[in-house]
Amino acid sequence: MASILIVGSGASGVHFALTALNKGHEVTMLDVGYPQPMPPLAEATFNELKERLDDPVAYFLGTSAETVVYPNADAKFYAFPPSKGYVFAAPEEFKTRGPGFEPFISFAQGGLAEAWTGGVYTFNDDDLSEFPFEYAALEPYYQEISRRIGISAAKDDIAQFSPFGGDYLEPLRLDAHAERLLERYATRRSHLNRHLKFYLGRSRVATLSRDHRGREACDYLGRCLWGCPRKSIYAPSATLDELHTRAGFRYLPGFLAEHFSYESNGRVTAVEATSLEDGQRHTFTAERYVLAAGTLCTSKIVLDSIYRNTGRVERLHGLMDNRHFMMPFVNIGLLGRPVDTSTYQFHQLALGIQAEEAHAYVHGQITTLKASAVHPIIQNLPLDLRASLQVFRKAHTALGVANVWLHDERRSDNFVTIRPVEGTDRTELVITYTSEPPGESQRVVGVQRTLRKALRQLGCFAPSGMTRMLPPGSSIHYAGTLPMTPRPTPLACSPSGQSYDFENLYLVDGAVFPFLPAKNLTFTLMANAARVADIMS
Repeated sequence: MASILIVGSGASGVHFALTALNKGHEVTMLDVGYPQPMPPLAEATFNELKERLDDPVAYFLGTSAETVVYPNADAKFYAFPPSKGYVFAAPEEFKTRGPGFEPFISFAQGGLAEAWTGGVYTFNDDDLSEFPFEYAALEPYYQEISRRIGISAAKDDIAQFSPFGGDYLEPLRLDAHAERLLERYATRRSHLNRHLKFYLGRSRVATLSRDHRGREACDYLGRCLWGCPRKSIYAPSATLDELHTRAGFRYLPGFLAEHFSYESNGRVTAVEATSLEDGQRHTFTAERYVLAAGTLCTSKIVLDSIYRNTGRVERLHGLMDNRHFMMPFVNIGLLGRPVDTSTYQFHQLALGIQAEEAHAYVHGQITTLKASAVHPIIQNLPLDLRASLQVFRKAHTALGVANVWLHDERRSDNFVTIRPVEGTDRTELVITYTSEPPGESQRVVGVQRTLRKALRQLGCFAPSGMTRMLPPGSSIHYAGTLPMTPRPTPLACSPSGQSYDFENLYLVDGAVFPFLPAKNLTFTLMANAARVADIMS
């Protein structure tokens, strides 16, 4: 069996590794690997944390109040808390720039999905129409990943857009807000489906409704945003823990993989990485090499490798990112109700809006704001602080936000490249994302109009002035720079993830997607990585 070197411990990397180990390969994983801090007071609820922590202000807002959201017409209504800071920390050696594009990059153990909200949706044949395979090729791997991570879901109206797996766990307990929305939807379903092409159902989440593979079921502590102390919400670091128990696996944290060397025939001979402990460069060899560092980091490694070996500065065209907006709303029937934070805090409902073109399906998730920071909401109310606080206390239980994503397509004027950093032998990653898919501005207006109408039918009011169209990069769903193609193409890979340029190099993260549906992509990243590992074997 082959020796395999994987770069990255994110969702793609760990599931490629587990599948490869199951096939008998020896696997070495190279990773920066910033670890997760231990969550404090593991048994405490959200409200108890505020009372029992020695310094609750530091925990919830940061030691220097770095997560305070200041008044800004473009600010999000909630953001990543200080406890997730390690997810987005970056080595000094890694540089990036991208005017107008706000990238999120992770070097943590488990990668960006250490800070995700657990949404798992299968791509259907419409979503995969530009991929070099159909849903049937991914289905067994969706099932395998489902068995590994545990998915809580219900078979409802969302199933027609995202095929439903037979291994799913029973759904989580609904809070009063989500329950009311579903009840209203049931009475208006026919009208919403027929006239607005709007569908509502339960979110599919990688959060446990019962104990599974050493992780505990959700106990409704209300701490989801701040970090689940029970590991009920799946994170790739859980699979990394499992990998540590397996013979044939070696994990090497503390190394920033920068480029690989290759022969004139394109065969990779080694990966060069910098030790973050002493700054020394080290060389690692294997028979096969796998890049699972995330779309942007994988792209930089490929670009740096070409530059180091040939002196050429290439561009990787076709960068994609889901455009994303947040629409806050008030559920009128819940005004004045007491707040209950002993519930699941992330999205409990998923929405879909059909488009004329099937691949342009719009995906969204509804979160009710119960245990998030309140100041970003209060400061956006058109009142003074005292009045805003009084209004907020009456409206807290009734508040919700719909996060909505649109699809994206590869376009040549959206690309990544590198630029040498003066005075060093390193480069910085340069991101250019300037064009939208044709007709997207009108599409966004239409989707927002449809969603407001649907929310009104559900007994809610969505103030138009508070909807936020977030800047490119904010979705954290990046793809398309080294796409899978059915025929050999430069700077691309085969349907089996094998690079057309480098014969023993495999690509298994979002860089290989030739199209980016609106749905959350992490489930498909994991399934595709397992598929590639299986084919390689």
